Amino acid sequence: MKKIVLASNNKHKIEEFKKLFENYEFMTMADVGFFEDIEENGTTFLDNSLIKAKAVQDFLKKKNIEAFVIADDSGLCVDALDGAPGVYSARYGGNHDSLASRKLLLKNMEGIKDRTAHFECVIVKMDPDCNYIYATGKCFGKIADKAYGDAGFAYDPIFLSDDLNKTFAQVTMEEKNSVSHRARALEDLKRKWKF
Repeated sequence: MKKIVLASNNKHKIEEFKKLFENYEFMTMADVGFFEDIEENGTTFLDNSLIKAKAVQDFLKKKNIEAFVIADDSGLCVDALDGAPGVYSARYGGNHDSLASRKLLLKNMEGIKDRTAHFECVIVKMDPDCNYIYATGKCFGKIADKAYGDAGFAYDPIFLSDDLNKTFAQVTMEEKNSVSHRARALEDLKRKWKF
């Protein structure tokens, strides 16, 4: 079985994953005709990844498509805000409004000295019988005082990476991928799933 369905329609994510699964027939939710909204109401990144993977795997079963499903959930966790925005990262400032989320986070960080934060990613690989393994990755940094850089998306312009000494929006996709939470979770997945 050399098919993978990625439980996402996020074009940035799709590009990142495609590069890593070159030996597989790689499909998105749109490719298999899955257009339903999945309610991600878990309280952890693992919960949300499992919710997405199961919803897509159930759909594939009905369509008689045998494939692995890969789902991930990730977010930005700020120490001074007790881990917020965390699982609510995508909807922190309104539903999937990156600019509003960044502005709200910067506002909530006004006057706070401890600006340490990390991105966390949990990836689930689920087989057609709904057996799964999961992998995690984190990258550490600080919340900048304002947005820097034009690349990247979401919180990238305000996340100052400890590894790169720049925000994720000031570096190339290759540089970001070399240290990102998703890249590290994928490395962990590779160790656990020999593909």
